[in-house]
Amino acid sequence: MKKIILLSIFLCFLFNINAQKKKSQKYDLKSSQLSGLEFRSIGPAFMSGRIADIAINSENENEWYVAVGSGGVWKTSNSGTTWDPIADDQPFYSTGCITIDPHNSSKIWLGTGENVGGRHVGIGHGVYLSENGGEKWKYMGLKSSEHISKIIVSPNDPNLIFVASQGPLWSSGGERGLFRSIDGGKNWKNVLDINKWTGVTDIVIDKNDPNILYAATWQRHRNVAAYMGGGPGTSIYKSIDSGISWFKIDVGLPESNLGKIGLAISPFDSSIIYAAIETDRRNGGVYKTTDSGGSWVKMSDTVSGATGPHYYQELVASPHVFDKIYLMDTNVQVSENGGKDFYMMNESDKHVDNHSLTFKMSDPNYLLIGTDGGIYESFDDTDSWKFVANLPLTQFYKLAVDDAYPFYNIYGGTQDNNTQGGPSRTLKSSGITNSDWFVLLGGDGHQPATEPGNPNIVYAQSQQGNIHRIDRTNGEATFIKPQNEVGEAYERFNWDSPILVSPHDPKTLFFGSQRVWVSNNRGDDWNSISADLTLNQERLELPIMGKVQSWDNPWDVYAMSTYNTITSLSQSPIDKNIIYAGSDDGLIQYTKDFGENWTKVNVEKLPGLPKGSFVNDIKADLYDSNTVYVLLDNHKFGDYKPYVYKSIDGGKSWINIGNDIPDGFLCWRIVQDHIDKNLLFLGTEYGIYVSFNGGNNWVEFSNGMPTISIRDLAIQKRENDLVAATFGRGFYVLDDYSSLRFLSPESLKNNLVFSPRKALQYNPIRSGSTSQGSNTFYAKNPDYGVIFTFYLNDDLLTKKEKRKKAEEKLEKSNSNIPFPGWEELDSEINERSPKIVIEIFDNENKFINRLSADYKKGFNRVSWDLKKEINLNVKSGSTRSYSPDIRVKPGKYSYNVYIDHNGEVNKIGSKFFEIERIRKGILTNPNEEIIDNYITKIEITYNRYTTINHEFNKLKNSSKSIFSLISKTSNYKSYSSSYSNILSLIQDIDVFVSGNKSKMDIREKDVETISDRLYVAYTDIDNSYGPTALQISSLDKALLLIDKYDQMLKKLNQEFIKLKNQVEGDSGSLILD
Repeated sequence: MKKIILLSIFLCFLFNINAQKKKSQKYDLKSSQLSGLEFRSIGPAFMSGRIADIAINSENENEWYVAVGSGGVWKTSNSGTTWDPIADDQPFYSTGCITIDPHNSSKIWLGTGENVGGRHVGIGHGVYLSENGGEKWKYMGLKSSEHISKIIVSPNDPNLIFVASQGPLWSSGGERGLFRSIDGGKNWKNVLDINKWTGVTDIVIDKNDPNILYAATWQRHRNVAAYMGGGPGTSIYKSIDSGISWFKIDVGLPESNLGKIGLAISPFDSSIIYAAIETDRRNGGVYKTTDSGGSWVKMSDTVSGATGPHYYQELVASPHVFDKIYLMDTNVQVSENGGKDFYMMNESDKHVDNHSLTFKMSDPNYLLIGTDGGIYESFDDTDSWKFVANLPLTQFYKLAVDDAYPFYNIYGGTQDNNTQGGPSRTLKSSGITNSDWFVLLGGDGHQPATEPGNPNIVYAQSQQGNIHRIDRTNGEATFIKPQNEVGEAYERFNWDSPILVSPHDPKTLFFGSQRVWVSNNRGDDWNSISADLTLNQERLELPIMGKVQSWDNPWDVYAMSTYNTITSLSQSPIDKNIIYAGSDDGLIQYTKDFGENWTKVNVEKLPGLPKGSFVNDIKADLYDSNTVYVLLDNHKFGDYKPYVYKSIDGGKSWINIGNDIPDGFLCWRIVQDHIDKNLLFLGTEYGIYVSFNGGNNWVEFSNGMPTISIRDLAIQKRENDLVAATFGRGFYVLDDYSSLRFLSPESLKNNLVFSPRKALQYNPIRSGSTSQGSNTFYAKNPDYGVIFTFYLNDDLLTKKEKRKKAEEKLEKSNSNIPFPGWEELDSEINERSPKIVIEIFDNENKFINRLSADYKKGFNRVSWDLKKEINLNVKSGSTRSYSPDIRVKPGKYSYNVYIDHNGEVNKIGSKFFEIERIRKGILTNPNEEIIDNYITKIEITYNRYTTINHEFNKLKNSSKSIFSLISKTSNYKSYSSSYSNILSLIQDIDVFVSGNKSKMDIREKDVETISDRLYVAYTDIDNSYGPTALQISSLDKALLLIDKYDQMLKKLNQEFIKLKNQVEGDSGSLILD
């Protein structure tokens, strides 16, 4: 027994040593090696997304800056005609406020982390400053503020800055309060620090006396179970010494636990302050002071509603009309008498849920408003609205892809913008436009699903599990939410309830409430296959704001998920009896007998995982019934660590596989490749990560994407596309990621060539007008044709690049830099840069086309448009332009890749691929059998035409030199007559080939030339129908004209040779041809 124990200890010791060695080994694969593979933004922009703040430059009212709730920062210099994202490379994506320095309009102050109390709020990273209109940003501190509500630059001093920090939503502490800087943001001092749950939600400054400021504090806390929107820390404060000290001004204010407060100061009388105040249980009122805060008078019971005051409550005073104030709300509430009476602003033809309102001082009828659905302008004082339809800012929770052919569709559930659907690409040359997108289902959209093999069936849901089955053939939506039995407890559905289409039967669905439901008929009826799989707690008995709270405190659970719900479901593709469920209260449950028995795993048993962590995603392995992955997060308790785990024994034990993911990068979704079992993709709070070894190591992989939260990932298996749903920048697609399969650090030490996916051949459609204005939104299609992917390992440098690299090192060490010498410099000039050559062959190994590209280390992608060149080198006599190529036939092809460097051309690999013709016409060309011969005939005809043109041009040039010799002979008169005859023949041919010059001068119509006939013969030869009898006839007509052209040229040549011989004999000089 003693020996067994000793052996066990030894084996454990050995295992730990090996594990440490494995962990300490550096994984030699870098994100930069994957940089050539880029995601493609596909929008949409037809509903946009949530706007936090808008600032208009008072010196140039065409220039706006927009802080997006979870989509970065955008700028327009032409009143929204075009936009630029100006902070995509920064470490944040959530912004709360933006301020233009009144002393210098190029200085932009940005507060990150939006100031709302919603369940989906993004986290900020502090204060940032740009001193060049957003071109570059500098971090100015306060990173742990997380949510900044407003920034004010003193109108008297550009170095005096005030930052209202609401502080963390999910936890206590952080940098919350009112921060003041007297040195332009280099240092900060918290001058209004109330308590660990209270921050500053709003500030206003008296521009007549900038020493006077007003601040509203707000005590609030949210966790996964509940929300408490007020407390004793909430109040209104005033400073009369430029923010150094503060005192409470609450005479006349309610004495209950106050919630969110919005402030506005009258632009006409700075002693008048307006305050929109939330009180207990979503009640409240609008208050007004006319004595600079000495006392307050309640004007009305008006308060923001719907989602709750915590989501709105911004108060804006009109700069044009005294006592006119606007309260941001689902529908903006407007008062024209200082808050006594309110009416609903006209919201026709615009999105509701308003957060920001900005005016132009030059136009009292102009309003610029930011909503959950983007930006709107009114030019007639809200009578009508114009939508800014070119900002792709939609916040997607989840996505699904179908298998429609030839191009699949993408569906996504959104924050407050319905469930949307649209194509992954289009047939249009312009790309994807807003008109290509549609609303699948209303409400806040959440997880959709599609039926494999049947793209006409889609599942979509609004919040709290209100799921529908949509028939795409007629657009009808059938309500299929599972219903409990009479007498059973309330069915608890998560805000974003999980739906799963069985990988074993596309008609079988799983759905989660607090239990697991299954339907075998697409949701027509349901059966539960589990009891309650959650902790089934009473949420009001759980701690919030540091303790269990009184019933009389300001609870608000209206616009949030019910608690103790299932959040993720997965069924093993290998064994249909194995089903996993994860919950929002820290449980993983699994069954191995299709729900007869369930095994519970408390998440705190997973290594390093806090109790109660939220299960974001659980995925059964595609290849092994005992392997499962789970993603959890604890951010709603203030813990932003990533939690990624894997079990290889069916959920009995777990290992942490998220060590390569940085802190703060919450993990939302994991997907596994359907060919390479070790290839995994991970969607995180700040981009995508990829693993090539089953999760042991992760590499950042967000090329082509801004800093943004990736809430969901899906793989379209037919196309090998990876589709990402972002929370604030729409959808992104990585087209054909198959080149990532079976990669490793070792394999990337070689040059690699990959097999392209099937290329679809069609005529791209010219959609609509190209003159619809610069504000028209287009998202790119992938390049038309076939996309060749290859990897180049070597860093090939030119002589100049090598020299400059060596000189950089010398420069850094302040060493002398030697002169390279004149011959070496000439050698650099004459050296050809390395390049890539691609040769394409058909299935009979006949050469088709050759492409070239600059050499670039790493992954490369080069597209071919499925055309081959034909010889149409017409250099004269043509007034039309010609395409020098035609489409190739569908079928099997191959391509070779070569490196051309230093005079050597070396092949690095070759692969086969297929071309498929789609969108064939309804008509069959009776001349189909002769098309190949017809193309050959066109080539021969053009070659002949080119040859004759060449000979004609030679004769024309030679005729000029003969005249100078004629003038030196004794027979000038007779030779001159012959020369005039030659010129006449040349003019006749010019008119025959190119038309009457005088007619051309005024663009008068003329008889058809050879070029005109050839143009008709060639027109449409590139489409799928092929040449018509008319075009074939036109080629015959061109041949007749070419014959005549040839005869005219022969006559000219005879006359020229005759004169040439006479002149040469008489002068004793030669005329060079």
